[in-house]
Amino acid sequence: MDAVIDVGSNTIRMLLGSCHHGKILPHSYQRQITRLGGDFSPQTGLSTAAMERALITLESFSQIIAATDISQVRAVATAVLRRAKNRSSFLARIAAETGLNIEVIGGEEEGRLTTLGSLSVIDPTPDTAIVIDIGGGSTELICLVEGEIRLQKSYPLGVVNLCEEYFSTAQRQQQINSIVQQSNQSLQNAGLAEKNYQLIGTAGTITTLAAIHLQLQKYNPHLINNHEISIDWLANIQEKLELISVPEREQLIGMEKGRGDLILPGLQILLTLMSQFQCSAVKVSDYGLLEGVMLQLTES
Repeated sequence: MDAVIDVGSNTIRMLLGSCHHGKILPHSYQRQITRLGGDFSPQTGLSTAAMERALITLESFSQIIAATDISQVRAVATAVLRRAKNRSSFLARIAAETGLNIEVIGGEEEGRLTTLGSLSVIDPTPDTAIVIDIGGGSTELICLVEGEIRLQKSYPLGVVNLCEEYFSTAQRQQQINSIVQQSNQSLQNAGLAEKNYQLIGTAGTITTLAAIHLQLQKYNPHLINNHEISIDWLANIQEKLELISVPEREQLIGMEKGRGDLILPGLQILLTLMSQFQCSAVKVSDYGLLEGVMLQLTES
C-alpha cells in the first residue's frame, strides 16, 4: 500500500491505497481545509498562521502513515508553494517536524497528473475534452484531442487569491477574463480553438457544486464522479448564493465547511470558462491531482 499527499493552496489531502490495472483501490482518505494560501504576501510569502494550520494537518497525516504498513510515500505541493518566498524554510520545517519531504511540482506537471487522475473515473473516457482544475492558488486547463494532451496551461489565479485580493465581482471578473483571453489565444495558436470539447471539471469548487446539486447530506465520491451540471443551474445557484451571507451558504446541503466565501469566486471562473468554450454542461470528476500522483507512483 502507498500514501500520496496533495498540499494545495486551500486543502491538504491524503490517500492511502494501491492500484490494479489502472484503477485505484482506496484504503483511506483524509482531507482538511487549511487555507495555506490565506493572507499570502508576495513580499514575504506564506503567513505564520497558515503555516501552523498546515503543519498540524501534516503532522496528523504523518502519524497515520507511521501507523500503517506503507511501501512508498509521495507528497506534492502546488501553486502557493511555487510562489512563496519562504518556501525553502517552510519545507525544511515540515521535513524536520513531520518527516515528510514535500515536492513542489510545476504547473504543467500538475496539469498532467490532474488529467491522469480525473479521467481515470470518467466513463466513457472522452476523446476530445478540456479538463478544468480550479484550485486555491491556480487554475489548470488541459486540452485533449484524440485522447492525447495537446495543450496545458496553468494560470496563477485560484479561489483563495481571487477571494482575498479582489473584493468586488467586477474586479474578479476582470482577472478571470484575462486568463480566458490567454487560454483562447493559446488554443487559437495551436489550431485547437474550433473543436467541440466536452468539459471535465475537478477540484473543490466543482465537486462542492455537484454535492449541492445532488443535495448530498454526506459527500459520496461515487455519486460525484460522472455527474453532469448544466450551465443554467450554475447560473441560477450563483444568483442564489449572491443573496445570502457566508454563514448561510455554509448551511446549504452539500456545501463543504470552510468554502462559503470561496464558492462564488470559483463559480465565477467556471461559468466564464463554460461560456468561452460554449459548453452547456460540465461533467464532474472527484478524482484529480491526488489520484494522478497515486496512479503514477504505483505504475513507476
